Amino acid sequence: MKQIALYGKGGIGKSTTAANLSAALAGEGLDILQIGCDPKHDSTRMLMHGTWIPTVLDLIRERGDENITVADVVYEGFCGVRCVEAGGPEPGIGCAGRGIIATFQLLERLDALKGDVIVYDVLGDVVCGGFAMPMREGYAQEIYLVTSGELMSIYAANNIAKAIARLSRRVRSRCTLGGVICNAKNIEGEREFVEEFARRINSRRIAYIPRSRIVQVAELQKQTVIEYAPESDQAAAYQELARTVYGNETTSIPTPLDMDELESFALEFVQV
Repeated sequence: MKQIALYGKGGIGKSTTAANLSAALAGEGLDILQIGCDPKHDSTRMLMHGTWIPTVLDLIRERGDENITVADVVYEGFCGVRCVEAGGPEPGIGCAGRGIIATFQLLERLDALKGDVIVYDVLGDVVCGGFAMPMREGYAQEIYLVTSGELMSIYAANNIAKAIARLSRRVRSRCTLGGVICNAKNIEGEREFVEEFARRINSRRIAYIPRSRIVQVAELQKQTVIEYAPESDQAAAYQELARTVYGNETTSIPTPLDMDELESFALEFVQV
């Protein structure tokens, strides 16, 4: 079983990438479980054709975890992808990472963490204890950073690389960096900028996902691009990402940049 996690700055298109990745992998006949690890609980929505599935944390609050079954928390979406949403606390109350911890504990008790590939879709703005759990406790073995060429997106990706480097030294953690995914914003020189960033942190850019209007159109139809426009160039980009990730055997321990290095690198590259 391959366990991967996509981390990235909020709003970078991480959940869109994760959902299309899962759909593309399922299209190859693989058994896929996608777990949304974000309080917004929207990771699996396009796989579920717009349905907001109940979150694990909400169900635990309502019933207690001893009264929850697999059928209560795992829902079948497009192409058989099994979907779970961790959820989070009410705004302004409690730790947002608690939903992830509670979800993993429940799924383990229910023996539901299984399949050919598990895709963890994790918020990466703040890598606190809860959000770092897929890495820290050995669930996610390969981490993929989703970023654009915007400085704050690169900054968030670099912070996640710091967490991977630190956690890789723990006995229980088996996480390594699988690569960097450029989810493009159509910035001049973006592909090369992200590629060089990946090289400098001891990794590689494994995919370039172009910006396309078809993504927004598909989401308005409450579908992934893989379902809505399977013959499109955009679907082909997600399918190539799926093949690359599934076949990836080259991972690394990142060497993140310090803040001065990151700013100098960005300035140097923009000036070029």
